[in-house]
Amino acid sequence: MGDRETSNHSEMTGFVLIGFRVGSELHLLLFLLFVLIYAMILLGNVGMMTLILSDPRLNTPMYFFLGNLSFIDLFYSSVIAPKAITNFWSKSKSISFAGCVAQLFLFALFIVTEGFLLAAMAYDRFIAICNPLLYSVQMSTRLCARLVAGSYFCGCISSVLQTSMTFSLSFCASRAIDHFYCDTRPLQRLSCSDLFVSKVVSFSLSGLIILPTIFVIVVSYMYIVSTVLKMRSTEGRKKAFSTCSSHLGVVGVLYGAVFFMYLTPDRYPELSKVASLCYSLVTPMLNPLIYSLRNKDVKEAIRKLLEKKKMIL
Repeated sequence: MGDRETSNHSEMTGFVLIGFRVGSELHLLLFLLFVLIYAMILLGNVGMMTLILSDPRLNTPMYFFLGNLSFIDLFYSSVIAPKAITNFWSKSKSISFAGCVAQLFLFALFIVTEGFLLAAMAYDRFIAICNPLLYSVQMSTRLCARLVAGSYFCGCISSVLQTSMTFSLSFCASRAIDHFYCDTRPLQRLSCSDLFVSKVVSFSLSGLIILPTIFVIVVSYMYIVSTVLKMRSTEGRKKAFSTCSSHLGVVGVLYGAVFFMYLTPDRYPELSKVASLCYSLVTPMLNPLIYSLRNKDVKEAIRKLLEKKKMIL
């Protein structure tokens, strides 16, 4: 009966997001940092989607995946950033129970979808470099759509399981979440329930998501490297490495931050927050920059778009 009361108490009053434990003098700095990062996320990802939709030369499977990546980055950062920015100046720093559920569900959905989408992009690069003559046949519009839909499906299933498992816990009197958004690990710290099953499910889901996606990425790049090293043309090698280095940069930033967060012990919540900041906000900010700086097609599309604007003005 007590467990039910504490759970109902949480549902009625919601939670409090503590955020970063810093002095008041650093609040303004963090506020400006979050605003700057989020502004760059909006500008970069909306700009990338606009370029891909407006330039016919970018109507290829690679940029179809990249456009979806920008969409995902834009939305999962928008699940986190606005509330975090508002809480810097809010005295209550509260979030409703429903809002917390929605935040965890949407963030988990998009971040898992991104992991599977990056694996699909690695497979796309594998076909493009290792089987270029069959690329247009094998990477058909139907297959690309199915790979993206499958990524969202896996993200949705994972998110439903993670969210339902987390919020089936009974929460104690404390409603203070030691984080800047609703995440599984800080919510588990508030629970009065036995966490063994919940932690086993979380660990199993992480393994089922991370291991297959990394396997696809690693195997794809093993074949890619082998094929590129056999190329006689230096220009061909440079072009192949150029298209792959952008994708590898995105993979490295995302998975590096995720591994850092999961390897950080629970007794160091501030380190966990820094890692979460990296993959929830910094990664969506860097992805468009990595692709625009390392990709000649994107640079050319940006140049043409700017020239059109100058002609209009």
